[in-house]
Amino acid sequence: MKIVCSHYLLLPIKFFMKKCRIPTRCFLFLIIIISQNSLAQNPENWTSSQLTEPSQLAAIMKSNKDVPVIFSIGPAAIIPNSIDIGMVKDEKNLDKFKEHISKLPKSTNILIYCGCCPFAHCPDVRPAIAALQNMHFTNYHLLDLPHNIKTDWIDKGYPINKINTAK
Repeated sequence: MKIVCSHYLLLPIKFFMKKCRIPTRCFLFLIIIISQNSLAQNPENWTSSQLTEPSQLAAIMKSNKDVPVIFSIGPAAIIPNSIDIGMVKDEKNLDKFKEHISKLPKSTNILIYCGCCPFAHCPDVRPAIAALQNMHFTNYHLLDLPHNIKTDWIDKGYPINKINTAK
C-alpha cells in the first residue's frame, strides 16, 4: 500500500509528532489501520456485469418478455410489479426477502433495487446481494441507480406505481 501525502498535509503531522513526542512508527501504523478500515467499509459485492441500466429494465417491462422477478428492498416499491420487501437493513425485512427468494429456483432471473441513496451509502443493497450469494442464486441483478430512484428512474419518465393519495 502506497500512502501519498502532500507536503502541506505533512506539516501538521510533523508539528503534532514533535509536540506530543509520539514515535513515528506507531503513528504511521495507526494511519494505515484507519485508512484500511475506511476503505473496506462499503465494498461492492456485485460486479459491473450484474448491473442493469434503468433504460434496459424499462424496455424489458414494455416488451413484457423475460421480465425478471423484481424486488424493492428499499423504502418504497416504485417500479410496477415489484415485490415490496421494505428496507433490508432491518433484520425482519431481510428475513422476509430470504423467505420470498427461498421459494424460487436458484436460476430465477431476479432484479433488486433500493434507490434511497447512492450505492456508496446504501444500507440495503449489500445485505440483499449477500443473501442471494449465500443462498446460491446464479442469475441476480441490481438496478443501476447511482443517485437515487427519483433521479435515475422517475425523472426519466420510466413507469411507476400509481400512488393512492385517497384517505
